[in-house]
Amino acid sequence: MEELKDIIVGLEQRISAYKSRLQELEKKRKRLEEEIATIKKYLELAETLHRVEADKAKFAYLSNQVITDEKGAKPLPVMDVTDQSREILLGRSKYVGMSVPEAACRILREAKRSMHAKELLQCLLEGGMQIKGKTPLTSVATSLKRDKRFRKVSPNTFEALEDTLIEAV
Repeated sequence: MEELKDIIVGLEQRISAYKSRLQELEKKRKRLEEEIATIKKYLELAETLHRVEADKAKFAYLSNQVITDEKGAKPLPVMDVTDQSREILLGRSKYVGMSVPEAACRILREAKRSMHAKELLQCLLEGGMQIKGKTPLTSVATSLKRDKRFRKVSPNTFEALEDTLIEAV
């Protein structure tokens, strides 16, 4: 009888360990799926930018070859994709003009999970935000610690509070 109890306890421990590992792997899979979606978005934007630049080069070449007037060859002015357009196509102006907390709030709500300040900083920089100060990571973490829209869930890791909670405060 004692031996049977030991077997049952051992099996319960294994089941618990497997469930825990399964949860960890599911969280990892979710993070990977989010990363894959982000990479797909950047790939699509890069391909769009490539097509725009290739079309611009073709247009410039053709305009130099074909367009003439009575004085001889006259190239048309090349239509340029502005630097700002490139930044938009690359997604690097997504957070320009926003405060750190505003942009971080948007990032956290889109991610639907808590994030470390280092990860948030990377997203902010990729979105075109310029963080001033000697230590940008500390600047981001401090901004979020001081803002009521965020809750610190572990060291330098934050989550966005729901709108209803913000209104209640």
